[in-house]
Amino acid sequence: MNIGLLGGSFDPFHKGHETLIDGALKSGIVDAVIVIPSGRNPFKSGRTVSAAPYRFFMAKNAVEEDFKGRNVFVSDIELTYAGTSFTLTTIKEISKVSYIRTFLKANGVKESQADENHSFFWISGSDILPTFEKWHKADEIVKIAGLLIASRPGDGVDIDEQTERLENIFGFVPDIEVFEIDGIEVASSDMRSKNDFSDAPKTVREFIKTHDLYPVSNPLDLVSDETVEKFNEDAIKLYRFLGEKRLLHTLNVGILSVRYAGIYDKNLCDRALIAGELHDCAKELDEHQQMEMAYERAGDTFTEKKIVHSPAGAVMAQREFDVTDPGILDAITYHTTGRGNMTLLDKIVYLADKLEPSRTYADLSKERELALTDIDAALKLCVKSVKKKFDSRGQQIHLLTVDLMNELGI
Repeated sequence: MNIGLLGGSFDPFHKGHETLIDGALKSGIVDAVIVIPSGRNPFKSGRTVSAAPYRFFMAKNAVEEDFKGRNVFVSDIELTYAGTSFTLTTIKEISKVSYIRTFLKANGVKESQADENHSFFWISGSDILPTFEKWHKADEIVKIAGLLIASRPGDGVDIDEQTERLENIFGFVPDIEVFEIDGIEVASSDMRSKNDFSDAPKTVREFIKTHDLYPVSNPLDLVSDETVEKFNEDAIKLYRFLGEKRLLHTLNVGILSVRYAGIYDKNLCDRALIAGELHDCAKELDEHQQMEMAYERAGDTFTEKKIVHSPAGAVMAQREFDVTDPGILDAITYHTTGRGNMTLLDKIVYLADKLEPSRTYADLSKERELALTDIDAALKLCVKSVKKKFDSRGQQIHLLTVDLMNELGI
């Protein structure tokens, strides 16, 4: 098979990307297209690009919906290998026989096709050609993959001239194939700056709304560069441990925790981001492992299956994510139950867990509105809801929550 590779930040994935994919397939030059959201972009800092799991799942959901039944797939390759996401590294990793054959079969390609020897093409617009030689080890890229270039009316790039220029630089003729498209003038950066996502597929628009992905006022602006980088790196690491729904939830909690910290104590913003992001890090570990870690952290204080991930998460945050801050570890430990004499960081993470934007299990509008002006009143309202739920089910409330209820006068 001839396989086209389309890499990028996809922040967000939009109709222009879909036009490239559709044009590449219709050209007949490639039999399949693999979309590859970037992991650690070498040219964009953590502050200028959304966390990798957001972008990966956003692109994946859109591709699966809009290219159903066609050979278009999304690869998480850049979330699984260590180091900077250079194009050359990605092509080398994805073209390994052990990877590509397994990947294609997992995506429904017939075994006979998946086991073929494959050729690869890097898909891009013609605008990359005038400066392509500046890419990281560009000459090695074109030794192992062709360039599949989209030519749009009026793009102003003479592809034959650029091919000859690159031949003179590299000392060999690069394999450059061309296909025509009617280009859509859209850029992800413009969409974000204008807060206008009308040129994104419906699936992407829904994803952005569900996760409040591009707020006009970005809470991460309140966080240090170092902590934003840790947030993004930890997000990639969390991809190994959590499924889509849980991972997106925990990232949402991290960002909402920063928003609350920005209202009540800006000095807590960095710590709130990490505490919120990691609060559920142990949620999908083996149950026995969670129990052991919970006991290590808190003895027999937590024994119920639904809440052992909280203290287990604190242990995991130390072991896997190098967190040593006692306040962060406590916020993770008590995010399910609360406790008496909660710190402000405890309250922030507890509320963010209950109120992050993708939570739809109840009408949370009152709690969400109150959390922006009176954190203790919001906490009381949330705990009342917890009590009501437990009472309706005839379930016993955890003693730590009882302590909190008594303190709040519930």
